[in-house]
Amino acid sequence: MIFSDPASVAVVGASDDPAKWGHWLARGALVGHDRRAVHLVNHGGGAVLGQPTVRSLSELAEAPELVVLAVPAAHVPAVVDEALAVGVRGFVGITSGIDDRVISRIRDAGARLLGPNCLGVFDAATSLHLAWGRFQAGSLGVVSQSGQVGLEIAGLAASSDIGISRFVSVGNQADVTATEALLDLVSHDLTTVVGVYLESFGPGIVAAMSELRAAGKPVVLLTVGSSVAAQEAALTHTGALTSSLDVVDAACRFAGAVRVATPAALVDLAAVLTSGVPRGGRVGVISDSGGQGAIAADLAAAAGLTVPTLCAVDGLPVGASKRNPIDLAGAGEQDLANYARAVEVLVRGGEVDTVVLSGYFGSYGEDTPSLESLEVTIAVQICSLARETGVPVVVHSMREDSAAVRTLRAGGVPVQHTIERAVAALGDAARLGALDQRSTRAPDAPELSVSAGRIEFGGPPGGDPCASLPEALSAPLAPFEPGYLAARELLGFVRFPKAHAVTSAAEVRATCLQGPFALKADWLAHKSEHGGVKINLTDPAAAFDEMSARLGPGRYVLEEMDTREHTVELIIGAKRDHSFGPVILVGAGGIHAELFRDTAIELAPVTPATARDMLARLVSAPLLSGARGAPPVDVAALAEVIARISETLAARPDLAEIELNPVRVGPDGVLAVDALIIPSGDPVNDTSGQRVA
Repeated sequence: MIFSDPASVAVVGASDDPAKWGHWLARGALVGHDRRAVHLVNHGGGAVLGQPTVRSLSELAEAPELVVLAVPAAHVPAVVDEALAVGVRGFVGITSGIDDRVISRIRDAGARLLGPNCLGVFDAATSLHLAWGRFQAGSLGVVSQSGQVGLEIAGLAASSDIGISRFVSVGNQADVTATEALLDLVSHDLTTVVGVYLESFGPGIVAAMSELRAAGKPVVLLTVGSSVAAQEAALTHTGALTSSLDVVDAACRFAGAVRVATPAALVDLAAVLTSGVPRGGRVGVISDSGGQGAIAADLAAAAGLTVPTLCAVDGLPVGASKRNPIDLAGAGEQDLANYARAVEVLVRGGEVDTVVLSGYFGSYGEDTPSLESLEVTIAVQICSLARETGVPVVVHSMREDSAAVRTLRAGGVPVQHTIERAVAALGDAARLGALDQRSTRAPDAPELSVSAGRIEFGGPPGGDPCASLPEALSAPLAPFEPGYLAARELLGFVRFPKAHAVTSAAEVRATCLQGPFALKADWLAHKSEHGGVKINLTDPAAAFDEMSARLGPGRYVLEEMDTREHTVELIIGAKRDHSFGPVILVGAGGIHAELFRDTAIELAPVTPATARDMLARLVSAPLLSGARGAPPVDVAALAEVIARISETLAARPDLAEIELNPVRVGPDGVLAVDALIIPSGDPVNDTSGQRVA
């Protein structure tokens, strides 16, 4: 409770100068003076905001529970030493530049630090306001790595009348982490939706977002693409095909969260979610202008929503179209009650999951004051319909502010001044609702839990953490030697072409394999880039002489070519992401995989069902079901291989990456014709074309 409802607080650096942080922090702290003791500390003494101050913490009769550090960095060590000496157990580090020695002293004393370099903390439930700026109380919990971005979100939330339940600026996260701040919102009664801004992702973030979603508190994540989940050198095609945001989106799907691109989009979506998560992506559009309805329908389709044909439309005003989008065709202007009637037809009809009302509503009372009272009454009715049915309604009004607009927002119906923001928020909400219909975690996979500040695999309480893994994956780990043949052996559940090792042309000539042949340099990762693979060979011995003369002696692989018809080439790759752990990728494969970049990514491990969902998301998915008269391929077998690869990497911390490329799948099953496994920490370097020791 130190950072949410302390019994007493002290602002060190309190100031009467409105231009200084100490002034705003003192002002905010005094808001809660009826709930807790508030002490203002100013080394010069005197009064601040009409309240007496003390020159140092040692002058207080008892130690404050929470101290706000709003003094220059050079003075922080002395203030912290004094605070710890009198028994302070919590610090809010507004000041930047607090060095590691000070942070270590705080930790060693068993105290906690929020920050440093943070904007502060606010809690509407406990009248705690230790942050720059003003906050309107509401239902959106905000955890932000950037104080300024967090403050922008808070301001937008106030403008949208959803307000802030708790605000935590975590700053540099030297002690208190974003994960801890998020977990603390799970039981925070005022919070119904959580907005997060992060530039980097520490351990436990996915588990924390999952816990919030399980508690019925949707999470909306805002991040940036250049500084999260830092990409290491791409040792495989898999590495080249993933970006930071790809993996972040996979983490969001796993946790049941949604990523947005701007603070405004975060708040717009949060406003929709305060009234519930849509059950699906079907949207009903109502307008009093055919043009505005058509624009809304086009934007809805672009946002991934569907605008279904309606059947149950009895009760619409005379003259209104019965198609979706519904054009009231002047009926709204003739009788404002027709707006509420049209909304009621849609929210009670069971044919749509969300409703957009677009156009002039919200403007009548401003342009014709005699209509204001009636328009407000209709707004109240629309709010009641949305609340009663649980079908989210979003209004696009040509008026930015009016009595009706304020009434709608106060009643839980978001209002946007532009149709694109209204529809985009519903599209994001529908994406979140769709996540409730799917499960990405494999049924036998270990659960994620937060322990000791890191994500750990956890089995039954007190049991073996690998007890729930498949038997083959929980066996003692044998050292892995890099190379294609070793990869084939480790991935025993994958079917490969017949092959054997060769070290001389004589061994090649003595083969009992059936041509045509492929010849590969066993040790090379990117074989084609270095001339380490030759295919469709009828004279493999000659190819061996040429290749070994160029690349040097070593182990080569002679392999039968896959000559099946009606096959599709894909890539299956798994890698250990810097921030989120194991991820699994599937996409269009072969030597052009990086050119097409047609991929789907999830956190690993995944179920076969989720693997099939990944395949369905590919642009090239129609090839799997048969194109131009070709028979469909064995998608079930392919999904099983994807799931098993994901399980293998998740269960093998000694492996950094696994890649099968290409994987050739046909009507009769899956055949991988190349494989690469990179051990964790292995200095793979295939750019020279030489064997790596």
